Amino acid sequence: MADSLFSQLVGLSAGALLLSAVFLVWRRTQSGSIRLLSLQGVALATLVALIGVHRANFETFAVALLVLLLKGVLLPVLLTRSALRQGEERNTPFMNPTAALFLVALLAVLAYVVSRPLAILGSGPTTQVIPVGMTLVLIGFLLLATGRHAIAQLVGFLVLDNGIATVAFLTAGGVPLVVELGVLIDVLLVVLILRVLTGRIRDVYGATDLDDLTELRG
Repeated sequence: MADSLFSQLVGLSAGALLLSAVFLVWRRTQSGSIRLLSLQGVALATLVALIGVHRANFETFAVALLVLLLKGVLLPVLLTRSALRQGEERNTPFMNPTAALFLVALLAVLAYVVSRPLAILGSGPTTQVIPVGMTLVLIGFLLLATGRHAIAQLVGFLVLDNGIATVAFLTAGGVPLVVELGVLIDVLLVVLILRVLTGRIRDVYGATDLDDLTELRG
């Protein structure tokens, strides 16, 4: 693959990752958030596949297929089933959309400043978009901190994991298949466990809103 084409495709994939994360902060329904999370998984798999094709590394391409199946298909399906079981709930975060998007802009600037030393180490297109991965990590923390429902926090956790994976692929140029398989299995187990716990909380208390659970403590 030509370097110019590779650079453009990497930029498009990174842009899709960033836009999906920004819209996740703005989105209010669980179904919409899950669809955006699936899109983000597809964008991440595309980015990994591009790295594999550019470097003619079959193992990296296999990792991309694994990422697509798990992050783009399986995990969103599991979250969708949980949302359908619990009923559609609007995720009302602690901040209004304007304040949240302004905070996202600040986090993007912070990510650029923090990742600047890493970007300087290389001149390739992958190192230049490292700030996107760092921004995903920070947005994942933001979603975890502001989500009122269990599924919203699960989405935040997965965005955080996607950001970490993005930084790893961009800086290392690929992660060994065995390592990535172990990480993806860990993420899948965490989601399955939290899905079961969320269902139990819903069955016992009738809701997964964190405000309602806080009131139970009193």
